[in-house]
Amino acid sequence: MIQFQNVSLRRGENLLFDSASFQIHPGQKVGLTGSNGSGKSSIFALLRNELLLDTGDVQIPADWVMAHVAQEAPADKRGAIDHVLDGDKEWRDLEAKLLDTEHPRFLKHQSRFEEIDGYSARSRAAQLLDGLGFKPEDIEKPAVEFSGGWRVRLNVARALMCRSDLLLLDEPTNHLDLDAVLWLERWLKHYQGTLILIAHDRDFLDQLTTQTLHIENQKARLFKGNYSAFEKIRAEQLANQQSSYEKQQREIAHMQDFVRRFRAKATKATQAQSRLKALERMELIAPAHVDSPFHFSIPEPDKSPSPLISVHDASVGYGGKAIVENIEFAMSPGDRIGLIGPNGAGKSTVIKLLAGELKRQSGNYHQSSELKIGYFAQHQIERLQLEHSPLEHMRILDDDTNNGLATENQLRRYLGSFGFTGNKATSKVGPFSGGEKSRLALALLCYERPNLLLLDEPTNHLDIDMRQALAVALQDYSGAVVLVSHDRHLLKVNSDSLLLVANGRAQEFSGSVDDYPKWLAAHHRGEVIDDTTAISSRDVDATPDPEDNSAQAKKERKRIEAERRMAMQPLTNRLKRCDREMEKLNIKKAEIETRLADNELYEDGQRELLKQLLTDQAYIQKELDQVEEEWFAVQEEIEQHQSMG
Repeated sequence: MIQFQNVSLRRGENLLFDSASFQIHPGQKVGLTGSNGSGKSSIFALLRNELLLDTGDVQIPADWVMAHVAQEAPADKRGAIDHVLDGDKEWRDLEAKLLDTEHPRFLKHQSRFEEIDGYSARSRAAQLLDGLGFKPEDIEKPAVEFSGGWRVRLNVARALMCRSDLLLLDEPTNHLDLDAVLWLERWLKHYQGTLILIAHDRDFLDQLTTQTLHIENQKARLFKGNYSAFEKIRAEQLANQQSSYEKQQREIAHMQDFVRRFRAKATKATQAQSRLKALERMELIAPAHVDSPFHFSIPEPDKSPSPLISVHDASVGYGGKAIVENIEFAMSPGDRIGLIGPNGAGKSTVIKLLAGELKRQSGNYHQSSELKIGYFAQHQIERLQLEHSPLEHMRILDDDTNNGLATENQLRRYLGSFGFTGNKATSKVGPFSGGEKSRLALALLCYERPNLLLLDEPTNHLDIDMRQALAVALQDYSGAVVLVSHDRHLLKVNSDSLLLVANGRAQEFSGSVDDYPKWLAAHHRGEVIDDTTAISSRDVDATPDPEDNSAQAKKERKRIEAERRMAMQPLTNRLKRCDREMEKLNIKKAEIETRLADNELYEDGQRELLKQLLTDQAYIQKELDQVEEEWFAVQEEIEQHQSMG
């Protein structure tokens, strides 16, 4: 297991955390959280032995294989799949050794190659690339030809390729779309090693983690439960801390008042001195606070015409080829629409049509003369002037939109709500992190007072606090919003309706964000064409007219209803069987997880039992996943029968 014992770490003069002690057991999945700069990445650096401790000790089993996502982007001319295969260093080493058939240890190398399933390595690498959104024709494409975001995906695939005991993932979802996030989430659920995950997507954390390591106020503490469970515990602790702080402040004020009034009186001097000493000995309780620096609002639009924009029977694409057709779309003030759909289906294409960056190929498009669009594109931060400061960006924008009427204090206050305070407001943008650049791009966009916000993956690089601030600001915003995001939490709280872009069409999705993974799985299996179940012409012709009340028609309707009930019975029975199996498996899984939570299990004498429990856990999880997949498939069949009824 991993052990941190009284670990203290500084970066320069900044103390990141002090006297940190915790244990992470084999197979646990831990979410590492904390504000930017709190020390999350430094913990990864400590685990990789890249930093020296100030005090304390970090212990990791010597035989553990560790994998992490490389920061440097691949820029060689080898194919993408070769870059991914590099992640399995032992496989690469054996592959080279097996070229020498005369080597005295050739048979031993060949045996080990077979033991690690070496002949399927290229297939596994191709599956990783497919899951992360690469097209089949791209797997042999030179890595240097991919854009920055796709090179990051290559590095993620390379880390997953490693047969590791410990996997460190630092914001792996930043450059992924929703499809790839869902695939990665599923892959990590089956990962049997120890996972430590830094992520700003709370749904992603909730689905994967069973412990949360949180860094705050120079303390690193390990909590049981996923991110949502941690938030509840933290809220309770903050409330208790605030209550204790306020009580202590009243006591301090009372003691200080006593000293001030009676210190000079001989009869009370001893008591006053006693209270002074008590004050000196008192361990001060810090005021509780949530240390998010982001509390911004989106300025109200100057005008709110209705409708803002309407599109009828439109098609849009590139080079004369339509990507999405038959688009029906209308937006009024206050509307909230989330765009979902498979990777490459055309979500960004639809947003570009709405933004006016792509012309429609056919159909009708109308926008109000008072429409004012705020468009956050996926590469919005590339439009920033790197030699300018945030304040200079604001002055230029204010000159263009407000005739330069805002004072410097007003501009600074506005920037401060996005976290740009003090010297940060006057520093050049060039050295800023990706998150800081994204925050600035959002600040500039909102300042223009748009009445329609088009947001295409606005949360890339944003941490949890900023994402939450954005979610709250969007809820209070009176304009309309169209949102594409891989952050399911943001989609859930800021989408009143969902538009599914798939199979060359854009149509309303009748389910919720939580239903989309089921639809996507069925889509990949080729079981659905669109969001609604098509009714074949044969079924339509065979269905009697419901207005026909003749004896023959009534008899025919009863016959058809009886046939449908009989057809449904096997499906209903299968669904009940799946329910029973899932209930049993979940009980077994809970029992094993309870035993795995016992610290005594991780002592040396319990190694075989621990190994057996971890094996049982993996086997049960695999069975559970299979039964759940069958349940979804059966449920979809039942829904199809019901819709045809």
